[in-house]
Amino acid sequence: MKKRFLSLMCASVMAVGLLAGCGGSSDSSSDESAATEESATASSEEEASADIKADADTSDGELITVGFAQVGHESDWRTASTKSAQDVFSEENGYELSFVDCDNDSAAQLEAVRSFIEQDLDYIIIDPIVSTGWDTVLTECEEAGIPVIVIDRTIDDSDKYVAWVGSNFKTEGLAAGEWLKAYAEEKGISEINAVVISGTTGASAQIGRSEGFQEIADREGWNILDEQTGDFTEDGGQEVMENYCKSYEGQFNVVVCQNDNEAFGAMTAMDNAGVSYGPNGDVVLISFDACTAGLEDVAAEKITADFECNPLAGPFVDEVIKTIESGGTPETEVYMVEHWFALSDAIVDFEIDGEAQEMTEVTDDVIEAQY
Repeated sequence: MKKRFLSLMCASVMAVGLLAGCGGSSDSSSDESAATEESATASSEEEASADIKADADTSDGELITVGFAQVGHESDWRTASTKSAQDVFSEENGYELSFVDCDNDSAAQLEAVRSFIEQDLDYIIIDPIVSTGWDTVLTECEEAGIPVIVIDRTIDDSDKYVAWVGSNFKTEGLAAGEWLKAYAEEKGISEINAVVISGTTGASAQIGRSEGFQEIADREGWNILDEQTGDFTEDGGQEVMENYCKSYEGQFNVVVCQNDNEAFGAMTAMDNAGVSYGPNGDVVLISFDACTAGLEDVAAEKITADFECNPLAGPFVDEVIKTIESGGTPETEVYMVEHWFALSDAIVDFEIDGEAQEMTEVTDDVIEAQY
């Protein structure tokens, strides 16, 4: 779109130059000469106006170019996030999308962003693998005049982006903790001994969920036996849970997985170790993301509660871009709507910072509507 603006500017300058060149003399002249000059001026104005209109008409079909540096493909959540962007930033919707799956490689992600700068794209979307190490490349984006929109995870060492679209990860962690407190009280669980399978270390989702849940655990005096990373993957979740089943055999009654894929792996490990889990088992299993498969496991009485992290950022980013294209200033932080899920028997009343939370009962219709 930069070329379009330059083209319109050049046409406007030509129009001004033509008008200036057709100005009348201060000397007296015949009516015929004045009429000739007036006609020439009008003709030049019409030609300049036509040039501007032609440039504007040409730009009508120009696509907005967008580069998206995605974390990777490690989970169902990530797949849904990618699809959301690909659906929204399509040629049909007036976009041309350059997409890079960075496969959880921070160096590759920085390289992808620099490639977008070299291509002189109109906008860059980043879902940062880690929250630091961004200031230099974002300065390069700023110097190139390319607006950056950050989604999902956050960037902590730079503010050189126009907007962030995503979730409040600490709120998600607080929700899981406050729900567990209320659920334990209702079910007569007097002591909490938990193991946590966290996400990729240093990712803002990991940091926020860990901080939120730990805050409630500290307040309530719960025993967190261990926290190890499963890197948001099913294999990682299974490996960590296998270690927990051996190291803390018979000691834990709560397992917290920081995404559904880790929970899938943890369930396999507990199945193999003969550990029962879910609403009717010995272990309360808590998960995050609430993807379709995750909610299916809630319905199957495997996951006791699942806390949504909405992956469908595409439409929200589209609104940010449209605001900029129309000359407006977007909100710097855009939070997406999210829900907390459980079966009816696990739906309890709880609050976060004094605000009552609403839980959604998992039904076939709810599962069908989920990402």
